[in-house]
Amino acid sequence: MLFVCVHNAGRSQMGAAFLTHLAGDRVQVRSAGSAPADAVNPAVVDALAEVGIDIRAETPKVLTVEALQASDVVITMGCGDACPYFPGKRYLDWRLEDPAGQGVAAVRPIRDEIEGRVRGLLTELGIEPAA
Repeated sequence: MLFVCVHNAGRSQMGAAFLTHLAGDRVQVRSAGSAPADAVNPAVVDALAEVGIDIRAETPKVLTVEALQASDVVITMGCGDACPYFPGKRYLDWRLEDPAGQGVAAVRPIRDEIEGRVRGLLTELGIEPAA
């Protein structure tokens, strides 16, 4: 599964972190951005730490053709036309507020929405989330 947003500094990092946390090694997880930032948004790092997920070591990654080709499901999060389309892939477009430039208080509802969507996706795929 591939999570894609513009900067790979917020939404896609949260999606990948929750999927990794909840599915473990049962799903191969990637995240990338069409125009990656220099670092993950510190408010996103803090918001995830509040729920026991540590992404301090993560860095934004550039979206590559190889990452797209290796993924069965591509979840876009606000990158619009910058996200290339490959036939045969399942695309989901999760419209979520961009946490860029916002504090932890504003990031929490976005984090919680992403967690709910990841849990729903796992249920749909028949994968029991980790406790």
